[in-house]
Amino acid sequence: MNLNQLTVPSLDIPKSIAFYQTLGLKLIVKSDHYARFECPDGTSTFSVHLTEKLPTGTGISVYFECAELDEKVDDLIQKGVAFDELPNDKSWLWREAYLKDPDGNQLILFFAGENRLNPPWKIN
Repeated sequence: MNLNQLTVPSLDIPKSIAFYQTLGLKLIVKSDHYARFECPDGTSTFSVHLTEKLPTGTGISVYFECAELDEKVDDLIQKGVAFDELPNDKSWLWREAYLKDPDGNQLILFFAGENRLNPPWKIN
């Protein structure tokens, strides 16, 4: 089994399309109620679907891995993307930056290197 597709809700598909294209995702499917993107690295896809009401609560967090995290964040800031938290090192050995999409979905851009799959506390 392989996870290769994630879909988040949106109240405004055109606004979401513009936002995710700014992040660097390539639009591959578009309709009035749905858009799918190809991630710039690998074969995973990501989509947004139109909803009349967003879910409440903390919801999900979507992680996008970036080999050059700090440079990517600097580039996005230059393009007008606002971050809630700039890149910083976490106790779980990942470097993360936090932002929200236009619908408030939590996004985390991160770099973990070997620690993504092989942290020191990995269960063997």
